[in-house]
This record gives sequence, structure tokens and C-alpha cells, in this order.
Amino acid sequence: MGSVEDPIFEDDTDISDTEMDEDEEEYYEDLKNGKHSVRSSDGTYICPFCPKKKKRDFVLKDLLQHASGVGKSNSEKRSTEEKAKHSALAKYLEKDLATEGGPSKPVGEEDPPIDCDHDEKLVWPWTGVVVNIPTRRADDGRYVGESGSKLRDDLKRRGFNPTRVHPLWNFRGHSGSAVVEFRKDWPGYVNAMSFERAYEADRHGKKDWGANGDQKSGLYAWVARADDYKATNIVGEHLRKIGDLKTISEIMEEEARKQDKLVFNLNNIIQGKNKDMEEMELKCSETTNSIKSVITEKEKLVQGYNEDIKKIQMSARDHFQRIFSDHEKLKLQLETQKIGLETRIEEMEKRAVANESESRKLADEIEKNSAKNSSLQLASMEQLKANENLLKLAEDQKRQKEELHSKIIKLEKQLDTKQTLELEIEQLRGNLNVVRRMGDDGDVEVLEKVDTMLKELREKEETFEDLEALNQTLIVKERKSNDELQEARKELVNGLKEISNRAHIGVKRMGELDSKPFQEAMKRKYNEEEAEEKATELCSLWEEYLKDPDWHPFRVTTVDGQHKEFINEQDEKLKDLKKQLGDEVYNAVTSALKEINEYNPSGRYITSELWNYAEGRRASLQEGVDFILKQWKQKKQRMED
Repeated sequence: MGSVEDPIFEDDTDISDTEMDEDEEEYYEDLKNGKHSVRSSDGTYICPFCPKKKKRDFVLKDLLQHASGVGKSNSEKRSTEEKAKHSALAKYLEKDLATEGGPSKPVGEEDPPIDCDHDEKLVWPWTGVVVNIPTRRADDGRYVGESGSKLRDDLKRRGFNPTRVHPLWNFRGHSGSAVVEFRKDWPGYVNAMSFERAYEADRHGKKDWGANGDQKSGLYAWVARADDYKATNIVGEHLRKIGDLKTISEIMEEEARKQDKLVFNLNNIIQGKNKDMEEMELKCSETTNSIKSVITEKEKLVQGYNEDIKKIQMSARDHFQRIFSDHEKLKLQLETQKIGLETRIEEMEKRAVANESESRKLADEIEKNSAKNSSLQLASMEQLKANENLLKLAEDQKRQKEELHSKIIKLEKQLDTKQTLELEIEQLRGNLNVVRRMGDDGDVEVLEKVDTMLKELREKEETFEDLEALNQTLIVKERKSNDELQEARKELVNGLKEISNRAHIGVKRMGELDSKPFQEAMKRKYNEEEAEEKATELCSLWEEYLKDPDWHPFRVTTVDGQHKEFINEQDEKLKDLKKQLGDEVYNAVTSALKEINEYNPSGRYITSELWNYAEGRRASLQEGVDFILKQWKQKKQRMED
């Protein structure tokens, strides 16, 4: 670092100490008059001469430490004007604002000292040197002395608060020297300086130790500095191991850098947290909006459902009212018919009296013919019994013949698959027997042919067994694959239920009755309001018919040797429906019938199926997967755009 005569220092500023004092007084008066503000609105303090400093908010003692450090700094980087400003600020804070900071500890206890040389190099961490410790020679020829803990306790009792005392040993034993370690903070520095000044006051400081003259007695101690650190003795070696040489200004700047770095890191963390919080708030807002839209949609659906229920209830009430009125009409008709029947009974009773005589004559004739009829009845009864027995015998023969025929077909199918291979094996065995009989003469060619045929026979048998095993394995794999495909198809159907029928691939409710043809048919007979009610009634009625398992309007026909079911066009309900409402309604009902009969004939309820609306057929699993992937890619592209 350059002195006052250093040419570099002269280039930076050419102001004398007197002029610096004048500037300091001028800035001090400006501060007193309020020209520069040091107090912020939130109760903290700011340095008016460091507008670009990252940390601008201070408490009073921190601002005083900052102003004192800059004002007394000997660094070439600090200009004389900057030092004058900060010296005036420190003076203003000490004289005029000292009482405003509230009760706090003196600056020297927790803050760097103000009245010290900030450019003097000391050993860091703060370290003291103690020499002339009494030693004595032990029996083994090595020197021993007091322990470091005892010396540390003595120094603590004197108020110097060392953290550790480390005696220095060499090959001869205790060297009579020790190193005293203090805390690394500013109170540790104050304790170290008090430790040094106490020994200097007793004339046992560093200068007293180095002076020539009288014999030295007692302990000598001081704070370790650059010359102690660079010494070639045991003290210098130990100091170089445990510490570094630093000035107070460097330590303060390092602390400031650490604090600025900490503040910077905390600001980055806060910014990151704020960004995360903004993202979470955005997601929360989006979720809230989505929930609101879902709730609104749900309310609309509930409202629509309630309106539909009211319409159905009103329609049902009107329907029951009409049924009740029809019932009353039928009741009146029955009463009228009852009266007419009673009248006819009276007339018949009158006729019966008139015909009584004729009936007596007929009775006589009947008695005469009764004998003849009895014999004829007996003969007819015997004939009926003979006919019944003959029919039962014919039916038993027919049933036995059918059972025998089915057993034969079943056995033929079971034997079909094995006969070919077994015939080959039997042929080989027969050929083998023939060759063996021919080989009695010991012909070599015959024996070789026998061996070849035996090998072929074994290979055929092994092939037969392998085919059986392979067939079973393939059957198991096919069943497992089919189960997995069915599960995948169910999942695909569940996932596509929300997609509209306008899509190329979707889910169709098989067996669901289309209400549009009913509405069109009713519009041709009634006005719009009545047509809608009538269509709803008829649609509900035919939906009940479709669910009825006892109604099965199908006929079975054999096509290419297979039994197939077709709509029975002669069914009374379907004939009446076609006659009254037309072909469109008839086709809608028969289409729903076919779908229910194909997809759920036993349960007779609506099922969901993966459907290709473009081609009007059942969609394959591959088509459904391709459609889902296409929809996903389009949605992903829209999100990226």
C-alpha cells in the first residue's frame, strides 16, 4: 500500500489533510441541516453517499460501522472526498443520532472497532503469543511446564475470554511459549487487544520482551502480527499452520461480500418462491375457473334433468288420466252389455219353457241311441289309446336316433384330427412288419430299410406329441391375449364415452331406441307440443317392449348349414307398428331389436360398443387406439402453439 508520497496516491487525489477536514465539516453541516437524509420511512437508516450499494437498509450501529470503516480506510480505491463524506456521516451519527438507535451495546463489543488501524495486518483468527512460561527438566531430560487449560483459566479470570491456549512443544519438550486463541468475531478482537494492552501496562509486552537489558521474569504476551507470522521460530511455524494475515479492512470487506452474497442468494430464493407462488396462484385460478365451469355445467344438466322429469311426470299423469277415462268408458260399455245379456237370458228362459216338451221327446230318442253310442265310444277310446302308444313309440325311436346320430358326429369330429397321423403311424408299423418278415434271410438292405422306417415312425410320433403340446400352448396364449384385448377394449370404451357421436370413432349404445322417427311420425298427426308428448309416450312404451325377455320376434332360418335369426315380420306388434306409424319407426325398432339380440340377448339391456360412425360398423381396437393417439397429438399441438 502506498504512503502519502506514493505517486499513485498523488494521482488519485491532490487534496491536503486541511482541505479534507474542511470538506468533512461542510458535509457534517449539510447532514445537520437535513440536506442529506439518512432515515428511511420504515425506520431503518441509509447511507446517502452510497446510492449504488446493494445493501442500503441499515440499523444505526451498522451504518455507524460502515461510515467509520470507509472514513478511516487507507485503501487506494477510496477517494479523499468519499472518506470525507463518510467521516462526516460517522461524526453526525455519533453526536446527533447516538440516542436514536435505542439501547444497544457499545460499538466495540459486536462491531469492528472504530479507532484502530484498519490496514495493519494481524493473524486471523485473532491469536495471542505468550512467552517465558516457566519450565523444568523432567527425569527423562525433556522440559515440562504448565498445561494450556490452566493458563486459559487464568486468562479467563482476568476477563480476556480466550477459547483455547495451545502450549508449543519441540523435540526438547515444552518450549516455554504458547499460542492463545480468541473468538473469530469482533468481541474476540476486543478481548485480544485488551489482553495485549494489559501486558503492555505491566511492561510485559512485545517491546519489553525484545528490549535488551535486565533479566526477564514472568509471562510476556502480545497479539500476533505479521512479524510473528513470518518468524522462523516455533511460534511462526504454528501461526502459519492455523491462520492467515489479514487487515481489519479486508475482514470487513470479506464480511460485506459474504453478507451481500447471502442477500443476493436470499433475493434469488425469494424471487424463485414468488415465481412458484405466482404459478401456483395461476394454476389455482385455472382450477377454480374449471371447477366453476363444471359446477355451472352440472347445474345446467340438473336443471335440464329436472325439466325432463317434470315433462315425463306430466306426460305420465296425462297418460294415466286417459287410461282412467278409457276405463270408465269400458265400464259403461260393460254395464250396457250386462243389461243386454240379462234381457237375453229372460227371453231364453221363456223359450226354454216352450221347448220343454220338445226336449222330452229328444231325451227319449237319446236314451234309445245311448246303447249304440256306448259301444262306439268304447271302440273309439281303444283306437285313441292305440294311436297314443304308436305316437309315443315313434317319438322314442326318433329321439334315440337323434341321440345316436349326435354321438356319432361327436366321435367323428374327435377322431378326425388324429386319424390322419395315426393312419400314417399304422402304415409305417405295417410296412415295418412286412419288412421284418422279408428280412429273415439276413439281407443288409432290408435291415437298413427297417431302421429307416423305425426312425420315421419315432419322428412321426414325436411330431404328433409336439403338435399336441404346441396346440395347447397356442390355445392358452390365445385365451390370455383375447382376455387382455377385451380388457383394453373395455378401457377404450370407458375413455371414449365423453366423445360426441359426430367424431369418426366413438361409443355407441347398442339397443338404444332412436326417438327421432317417433317425433317425425307424431308431427304428421298432432301439433308440435302434443307431438312431443305422444312421441315420448310411444318411445317409453317400446323401450319397455324391447326390455321384455318374453317378447322374441325372431324366426330361425338355416343358411349355409348355420342357424341364423331374422326379424319375424309377421309378429303382431311389429305389423301394427308398421301399419300405424310407418317404415321409419318400424326400422328404428327393428334395428334396436337386432342390436340387443346380437350384443345382449339374455339381459335385454343397452350396452356400449366401440363404433366406426363413418362406416356404420363395429370399430376395431386398432382403430380406437389410432383415434385416441390422433386426438392426443392434436391437443398437444394446440397446447404448444
